[in-house]
Amino acid sequence: MNFRDLEYLIALEELKHFRKAAEKCFVSQPTLSGQIRKLEDELNVTLMERSSRKVIFTQAGLDIVAKAKTILLEAKSLKEIAKSHNEPMQGILHIGLIPTVAPYLLPLIIPAIKQHFPELELYLHENQTHILLKQLEEGELDCLVLPLLPEMESFQQFVLYDEPLELALAETHQWADKAAINIDKLRGERVLMLEDGHCLRDQAMGFCFAAGAIEDQSFKATSLETLRHMISADNGLTLLPQLAIPTNRHQAGIRYIPFKKPIPSRSIGLICRNNSVRKICFEHLSKLISTSVQDKLKQYG
Repeated sequence: MNFRDLEYLIALEELKHFRKAAEKCFVSQPTLSGQIRKLEDELNVTLMERSSRKVIFTQAGLDIVAKAKTILLEAKSLKEIAKSHNEPMQGILHIGLIPTVAPYLLPLIIPAIKQHFPELELYLHENQTHILLKQLEEGELDCLVLPLLPEMESFQQFVLYDEPLELALAETHQWADKAAINIDKLRGERVLMLEDGHCLRDQAMGFCFAAGAIEDQSFKATSLETLRHMISADNGLTLLPQLAIPTNRHQAGIRYIPFKKPIPSRSIGLICRNNSVRKICFEHLSKLISTSVQDKLKQYG
């Protein structure tokens, strides 16, 4: 038994298909199938039921896959421990980000990271929050950058910045010339939202519902850019994070209006596993990201 055999097993359990698992592991299907057979012989247990159509893991197989994930994660940690002490800001780093953060944050921080930490090799992964959290728990990702939520208390957290939300509306809207607006003005107004699965949706809905706004159920956007196009066509109102809007608050038929106090906002942080050995790296990275973003947020006045 070796680590590679465990990787084959985990891939097969995830994909439930020998060919797809072999492609993911960059080996031939006969190689993967043969190694799985050898693993069963060595452990003297049936790991799965095989058929021409699908692969069904036995309970023993599922239990062994769970332990295999832990073993591989610990093996990875051994290498990271040595590297983190000798070269904390070098090597490969897998970072997960959500779609409402990544497109607007990355252009600000990537140049700074490359300048200050040129030996750090970044792999960026964009996905929704629940998927990223699962990947972090299983060791596929090293850290995440996303809004901090109560369910993330089990992870190590580094607060990066607080990002205000602003009201987006068509430049023909009656409020378009306002310098600022009280969120209570949204009472009775229909507000466009992102579809389920985006944590920004839940946060924005919380502020809007507290103010008495109503969600427009006729449309749910897949992205902030889709929301932006709907607003420019005078199809309603929405809340957008500040980094996603231009500093002059005017763009392609849209006006962005800041809120008066209390200002709705979201707290963006970097999170990692509590037992991660790369905390020194995350501390340095968090300070750099925080500084870069604070400089940008000051431009909004």
